[in-house]
Amino acid sequence: MGTAAFAPWRCPLCGAPLAGDVTLKCPSGHCFDRAKEGYWHLLPVQNTRTKAPGDSKEMVAARRAFLSAGYYGIFGQALGELCLEYGIPAAQEAPLRLLDAGCGEGWYDRCIARQFAAAARPLELAGFDIAKPAVRLAAKALPTARYAVASSFHQPVKTGWADLLLNCFSPFAREEFLRVLRPGGRMIYVVPGAEHLYQMKAVLYAEPYKNPVQEVAYEGFRPIGEREARGTITVPASQLEALFAMTPYYWKTPRDGAARLAALPELTTEIAFRFLVFEKR
Repeated sequence: MGTAAFAPWRCPLCGAPLAGDVTLKCPSGHCFDRAKEGYWHLLPVQNTRTKAPGDSKEMVAARRAFLSAGYYGIFGQALGELCLEYGIPAAQEAPLRLLDAGCGEGWYDRCIARQFAAAARPLELAGFDIAKPAVRLAAKALPTARYAVASSFHQPVKTGWADLLLNCFSPFAREEFLRVLRPGGRMIYVVPGAEHLYQMKAVLYAEPYKNPVQEVAYEGFRPIGEREARGTITVPASQLEALFAMTPYYWKTPRDGAARLAALPELTTEIAFRFLVFEKR
């Protein structure tokens, strides 16, 4: 990845381009200082509903421990391969401009960056998330990338900046995705496969269900590819809480279901991910 500074950001207050290395400034004089970990806070207070939006520090740490242990290795591998396959820079020899919308603590980005480095393909990677504890970890772990605290629905990203956009289990902000992608830019949208964590759901719920596999049309995008990655993982009790906390079930499972999961010495479950590839029309 090139070390020269690249500038994906625009001012979250007025929409003008932001320039600068440590301090970002727009022509109107709005100013944003880089945190010591290397990220910028580009989430205006009027765009947040709570004081600390997104995942807590504890949840972010648990997720990092789980992902670092390699349980979702097939996910990181498939995502990197798809970025190499579908990511087309705006000009020959130019780096691929990759935007990760809802980057979390950046584990997926590090998987992608490693694969691009191994393929000797230049990459400019920018990512944002609404959870500051996650962005802090992402920025420390991948200093060649640009990270910001921001919302998917008010992206502080220059219009048409991205060649390729990632949206992994994050809110689908269609209008903003179309805006930040260049003409002909592409998006990889990742959703759980039908069998994803089915055995965990069988512990949590009296009547477990498969995830719906639906073909959804998104206005302004045309589908150009699809791939599924499937596997089986065995998770020890020490990591089960982290896996549980990474899922939407964490917020809607009855207490007795959560207690049954917590009592297990380990859990073997299927994992399945669907990667849907779209091109901006």
